[in-house]
Formats: sequence, structure tokens, C-alpha cells
Amino acid sequence: MTTTVLVANRGEIALRVFRTARSMGMRTVAIHTDIDAAAPHVRAADLAVAVPSYLDVDAIVAAAREVGADVVHPGYGFLSERASFSAALADAGIALAGPSAAVMEQMGRKDAAREVATAAGVPVVPSYGIDDDPTTFAYPVMVKAAAGGGGKGMRVVRDAAHFAEAAAAAGREAASSFGDDTLLVEKYVESGRHLEVQVMADSFGHTLHLWERDCSTQRRHQKVLEEAPAPTIDEATRTRLTQSAVDLAREVEYVGAGTVEYLLDNATGEFYFLEMNTRLQVEHPVTEAITGLDLVELQLRVAAGERLALTQDEVRRDGWAIEARVYAEDAFGGFLPQAGRASHVSWPIEVRVDHALFSGQIVSTSYDPMLGKVIATGADREAARTALVDALDETVVLGLTTNTGFLRALAASAEFRDCEIDTAWLDVHEVAPPAIEDARVMAAWVQAEAWSAGEQGPFTSDGYRIAGPSAPLRVRLDEEVVVDQRLSRVDDRALRRLTLRADGDVVRIEGSVEGRPVVGHVRLLRPGGAEVVLAGQRFLLRPLDPSATAAAGLDGGRIVAPMPGTVLDVRVAEGDEVVEGDVLGTIEAMKMELSLRAPCSGRVTAVGALAGQQVPLGAVLFEVDADGEHTPEGDGEA
Repeated sequence: MTTTVLVANRGEIALRVFRTARSMGMRTVAIHTDIDAAAPHVRAADLAVAVPSYLDVDAIVAAAREVGADVVHPGYGFLSERASFSAALADAGIALAGPSAAVMEQMGRKDAAREVATAAGVPVVPSYGIDDDPTTFAYPVMVKAAAGGGGKGMRVVRDAAHFAEAAAAAGREAASSFGDDTLLVEKYVESGRHLEVQVMADSFGHTLHLWERDCSTQRRHQKVLEEAPAPTIDEATRTRLTQSAVDLAREVEYVGAGTVEYLLDNATGEFYFLEMNTRLQVEHPVTEAITGLDLVELQLRVAAGERLALTQDEVRRDGWAIEARVYAEDAFGGFLPQAGRASHVSWPIEVRVDHALFSGQIVSTSYDPMLGKVIATGADREAARTALVDALDETVVLGLTTNTGFLRALAASAEFRDCEIDTAWLDVHEVAPPAIEDARVMAAWVQAEAWSAGEQGPFTSDGYRIAGPSAPLRVRLDEEVVVDQRLSRVDDRALRRLTLRADGDVVRIEGSVEGRPVVGHVRLLRPGGAEVVLAGQRFLLRPLDPSATAAAGLDGGRIVAPMPGTVLDVRVAEGDEVVEGDVLGTIEAMKMELSLRAPCSGRVTAVGALAGQQVPLGAVLFEVDADGEHTPEGDGEA
């Protein structure tokens, strides 16, 4: 009889599990909400069942019963660390590709996990009680959710005056993400590295570690780049780290895949237990790359009651792997979530890519903004790093802004190359975007080529350029530039070794600008302008770009929605006096909260927001007249 696996998740992780399950001869079942009825994971499954929500335990267990599922794989996020879900499946006689409810309750909660770690002899971070007097804390401290993970429900607090507000925000985010607002307060290590150990255990007491990962490149506790192995630790530390993870898993009689996370204090070289994630991690591909193991296959075999078929000595560690998470967010515009139609999507083909985004797909703010993961490998770290940079050059999404340009700039930086980025680095350093001038050069050159070729177009049927040089041309984008094809110049910038190739209406252009190598992708727009992806970063170059002001979130004394989302609260009313920087309200999208602050001191003259209201990008939410003086519409500075 064919084994049936239901994946209680969506997006790229559902596709990832289906890929392995299909290779094992299993029947695959997807679940979906109404908004996901035509999603890629639904189309990829052998069978799909509609549910009201990915968090509806009763509905998902009923769906598993209905299709005769033998095992449910929870993926990550949603119900993957919910003990009640594990218990409900056990009551229904259905296996979970994960630990028992009892273990999940212990290790899935950071507070209970600390007790287990202490019993196992694993060092833990010094902590305080959430109800203790915050004036007695040694700051800075970290307020974080006791449940869940993924950087949600975490705030760094640097003084007692800001503790209450930070704790309230962390509690709201924790409740929204995990259905549990319980918080912990721990010492915050200013300069540290985030290390984690992958463990795998069967139900016969056999526990393995699959080496460690370094996830120090993170922003606001959300991982950005992950790699294996860890680049800065010596073999003695590696041995102590991996053994402590095995000791912890054995202490709790863990079964399945789990990740034990640590913080290594750069000042002392000591590491502390942070938490255990009782599920597969987003970054599991880097472990698969260096070990040659399929972690999902191991999960499914353990869930079926099989023994792990290898010993610790057989777990190899070869080469290097680095993963970059691609999100629908504007990394150079405040990291605000993005939504819309991805009109053209092209992923690199020389590396592993786990994704669920295709051309023409609509991305909403209803779920987590992660679109995919680009995983590059190499014989050593530098080979993997340069392969990742090259792969991100070939990651192209048009119609929707992503963080790919940010990832590419970060991976290419000297700081990442030299392992100087710790867990706090991105919170205090800026990463520079690609130069918009280079984007203009590429767009102008492609436009000039198209004009020079006339109606025939600049490319032959095989995609190669056939256009010859012409007289200088003026190209109007967001500003006017002059293209001289005979001299290979755009304005005063010299272009060299240009090669162009078309993929439909998107042109790939590679060469150098003023001696700097560049790789870009250009789509010409009608009636004018261009959309360019340069070094992963999307630029919209139009003679008039009305989205620029809205994206800033301000227009004189008007505060507009900087992203599509839900208004969480409104703290002012018409006629209130406010001081510059006062919080007028908060908006949330994709589980990210953003405070909307007064751009100037003055009087609130209009409130267009209601708590619970869904608002589109650019909606006017508040208006403030500076010092009580009316600011004419359109006269304010963005």
C-alpha cells in the first residue's frame, strides 16, 4: 500500500517535502486556504484539500483523516511547533514528522527548554523574570517570545524607560505569530555569533548531530544569510558545541529533526543555549549540502518507525554552503513588505533554489514574505560565497520589489567575506544599494538598441543582438540621458564588452561601466521608461514615478500607508497636539509591525485610519499641520 503524506504548510517548504516524498513513492496531499486555491504547492500535489486556515488544527486533522494520511509533515511556521497539533494527530492515529506533544511542549517553549538544558549541563544565558522590576535589570536585555521562533516577538531594550513598550510590542507579535504572548527576558550579548546544531534522532535512542550552521548574518533577529559549517570556531569548540546538542536531545528523549540554537559571545568565546526548534529549519539545505543527506527523507523514515541507518562517524562534512533568503520586501526602503504581481520571475540554474514563485503569480501580505531560498556551494567558503553572488545576479523578479539586491550586496561585501558580521552588525551598519546611475545606463543602452533596430527589434529569433551603431540618441527615463553607440558611452560613462540577450521582453545585459563589472536585466515599458534589475535590485525608471512619494510614507504633513496591511491601533484623534516623532498608530503586514510617527510637531487635522482596517499602499492615514498652520496639499517635502 502506498504511504500518504499530507503537508500542513504552503509555499516552498510544501514543494520541498513533496519532492522528497515523491522520490520515496509516497502519495502527496496539499492543504490550502481560499486565497491559495491555485498556488504552486496545490498544483504540485496529487491531491488537495481546502481548509479555513493553516492554523486550524481540527480542520487539518480532519483533512488528514479524510485522505487517509499516514503521516503529516508540518514544515516550519504555522503549526509545526504546536503541541496541541501533535497531540491531535496522535489521538487520530496519524504520525507526525516531528517530536511528540510532550517533547514539543518542553523544547518548543524557550522557558521550559532552559530547564531541560540546565539539567543536561548545557550553559544558558542569564535571565530575569518578566514581572521583575525592570529598573533592576542590567541593560541591554532581550525580550523574546517563549514560544515559536523565526525572529518573531523579539525586542532589544536598552533602558528601563522603554521596557514596557517593547514588552507590549513583543507580546502582540508573539500572540499574532504563535498564539502565545508569554515572554522571557535575557541578557543581550552585544557582539555574538548565532550558531546552531542540527540533530536527528530515531525512536530507538539513536541520536546524531549533522554538524553546525552559522546564522549570524541577521537583521532584527531575522536570519538573512546562513552557512555551514561555521567559519569562525575551532575544532575544540565545534566538538563541545555539537556534543552539547546531542546531550540536550538525549535528555528529553527527542525523536525527529531538531535544531539546537546557541549564542557565542565574541568577548569571551563562551556559547550559551538559546532555544531548540522542534521542526525542520528554513536553512536545512546548507546542512544537506555538506552532509549529502536528505533531511526530509530522514524525518519521514523516522516518523514511519525506522531506525537511522548511519552512525555518527558516517556523517560527513564536505565543502561549504551558503543560503540567502529572498523576501518580498524593500530592503533599501525600510524593509517594508511588498505585495503585487510578479510579472517576470527567473531563478538561477547553476545552484539549488527552493522557491514557490513563478511568473504571473500574485504575492499578498496574508502570509510570510519569504519567496524562496538560493543555496550556493563550493569546495571552500570563498568558492561558495562567489557562487552565491553570481547566482543572485541571475535572480530576477519584475513587477515586485524583493530584497535580492540587498542580499547580493551583503554577500559581496568585504565584511561578509572576512567573517566580520555578527548578530548585531546589520542593526548598526548600512548596506549600499547598486547605483541607480548604472541602472539608467543599462536601460538607456537597451532602449537605444531597440530604436536603432527599428520595427524589426534589436534581437534575432535566437535572442542575440543584431543592431549596429547609430547617431547619439536622447533617452528619457526618470531623467534624460544621451547614448552614443559609436563611442559606447551613456552620458559620460564608458561601456565595455557589452553582451545582450533577450528572454521574451526581458533583456539580459552584461559588461562593464567605467571599468566596474555589471549584470542587469531590462524590460522596456510603454509609453516610456524601463524596469531594471541590477545586481538583484529592482529599479523602476519612469519620467514620472508617482509611487516614490507614497513609498516614503510621508507627504508634507500627511502620513500614508508605507505598505499594504492592517491598522493595529490608532492613538490620536482630530485636534490632538503632537510632537515630532510621536506614534500616531501602528500598521502590520506579514507579521511585521511598523509605527507611524508624526513627521512634525503640530495639530492632527485628519485621521483616516481605523483599528482593524485593511489599507492599501499609499492610503492617507493621518494629517498633521505643522504648528497648527495648514500645509497645502502637495507643498510638503517628502
